[in-house]
This record gives sequence, C-alpha cells and structure tokens, in this order.
Amino acid sequence: MLFLDEPTASLDPAASKAVEDIILRTAERGVKIVMATHDLGQARRLAGDIVLLANGGVVERAAAAAFFSAPATATGRRFLAGELIV
Repeated sequence: MLFLDEPTASLDPAASKAVEDIILRTAERGVKIVMATHDLGQARRLAGDIVLLANGGVVERAAAAAFFSAPATATGRRFLAGELIV
C-alpha cells in the first residue's frame, strides 16, 4: 500500500505527468494507492474510487465515474461546481 499526499504539488506539467505515469504503473502492478489531492483533473485521470472528506469526516464514497457524473450528496455537487466547502 502506498500513501501519497499531493504528490504533484508545485510541479510543472511535464514533471506532474511523469509522476502520474509512475503512479499508474505502480497501480497496474497491484499496489493499492491512497492519494490525497485537491486537483480534480488529476483525480479524474487516476482515481478508481473517490472519498470526499469535509469537516473531519467522510461525506461521500463512490466509484470515480459515478462521483464525477452524479455525486450522491449536496456537498459533492457543490464541490464539483467549484464551491468552497467549509
């Protein structure tokens, strides 16, 4: 299991792509990856499952495709609409 916290923060696009490629290859080898990111594009590209956290707890957990197409919670919908969740 690999835990990553904002693994591409402050990297330029080329370096971010290289890191994402490493993450994908690692996952293909069967390593379970848990990654925190605020980058929705990155989450769309890499995630199999999404766990949305807010106010110290889990707000929503879903397959990435389901979360991005039809979030089940109002908080998820607001987050994807670009609202700040506080």
